[in-house]
Amino acid sequence: MRTRWRAVLAGAVAVFALAGCSAGENATSTSADSAGSGRVPAAPQQGKPESKVTAPQAGATDRKLSRSARLELTATKVVDVVAQARGVALGAGGYTGQESTSDDSATLSLAVPSDKLDPVLDQLSHLGSSLVKRELSTQDVTEQVVDVEARLTTQRKSVERIRALLSQATSVSDITSIEAELTTRESALESLEQQRNSLAGSVAMATVAMSIRSVAAPPPPSEDHSGFLGGLAGGWDAFLTFGGGLLTVLGAVAPFLLIVGPLGFVAWWLNRRRRLAKPEPASGQV
Repeated sequence: MRTRWRAVLAGAVAVFALAGCSAGENATSTSADSAGSGRVPAAPQQGKPESKVTAPQAGATDRKLSRSARLELTATKVVDVVAQARGVALGAGGYTGQESTSDDSATLSLAVPSDKLDPVLDQLSHLGSSLVKRELSTQDVTEQVVDVEARLTTQRKSVERIRALLSQATSVSDITSIEAELTTRESALESLEQQRNSLAGSVAMATVAMSIRSVAAPPPPSEDHSGFLGGLAGGWDAFLTFGGGLLTVLGAVAPFLLIVGPLGFVAWWLNRRRRLAKPEPASGQV
């Protein structure tokens, strides 16, 4: 009987001991979680419902945008407009790309920082005689950038694993096969890096495609010739026209006068001398 009571008492003690250990572990875990996160659990307030505020995700507004524009202009002097467009791009911290210029037309590509695209377009639109067309396009490449970065991380780890296997290879066949695989994965890594750089460049710099067409200069505005001043201006123009015509006639006749004039003078002088040398008839003679 005593042996049975001792067994029951020992079992009860063991149950209480396990319950105490379990409670201690739960308390320790709760304290550790609170200490590791740097937060102290707040006591629940009575009478006030708990409100949950969702914090904005980091980078939610950091979009990667690729911008481009196209302009069509007309100008009386195409070469001058091309030079001015180059100056606008260089002044904004950009550069010129492909260019083809002739007397009648020109096409050129400009690259400018994306954050300065709008003021640059305003300046370029006022060049030349008139603006024919202005187009602006924006492409969101955020998902492409994130995808390429994730693939780059995975590919770098893959290359590191192959290099580790290569360092442990002992046979020639294993080294050859591992090197071939390493070359393939390194090529894929370089391709991903080029895609990343291309996306970064399209986000940082915006492109502007310009086309310029030559047009004739507009006629000068007509002047008002009414009133006294208009009549005076008309009379002066008529006098200049008459004087110019008279001078033209004199210029055309002058060569003939240089030749005919002296000959006529000589003929007149000889005729006069002959008349003076001829004796006069005596008076009274029939």
